[in-house]
Amino acid sequence: MQFLHAISLVVPDYDAAIDFYCGQLGWQLAEDIDQGRKRWVRILPPGAQQGSLILARAEGPEQEAAIGNQFGGRVGLFLATDDFARDHASMVTQGVAFEEKPRHESYGTVAVWRDPFGNRWDLIQFA
Repeated sequence: MQFLHAISLVVPDYDAAIDFYCGQLGWQLAEDIDQGRKRWVRILPPGAQQGSLILARAEGPEQEAAIGNQFGGRVGLFLATDDFARDHASMVTQGVAFEEKPRHESYGTVAVWRDPFGNRWDLIQFA
């Protein structure tokens, strides 16, 4: 058996990213381990058992330049929900910047949003 355990997201600062994802959005801080010059920070969306996000602080100009553009301007992260209306409303209340109104596609209901670091996400409820 194989499954995707995590994906790394380069951020400018560990604590700012934890504040947004865990503070504002209510994600779970699964691990925050000091490794000296860096930390192992793993977070999960509410109710998730797997499929975590590793927050990686940018080190150096090349990584700093990638913040918010790790997917070349495309949506590169997909947050699935079992209740689009509930989570969309909650995220709007929390100040999340949606780029569009929710739309209905053959595969489900979706809207694109950005985190404070410029990363584009889909909030999606599959049909």
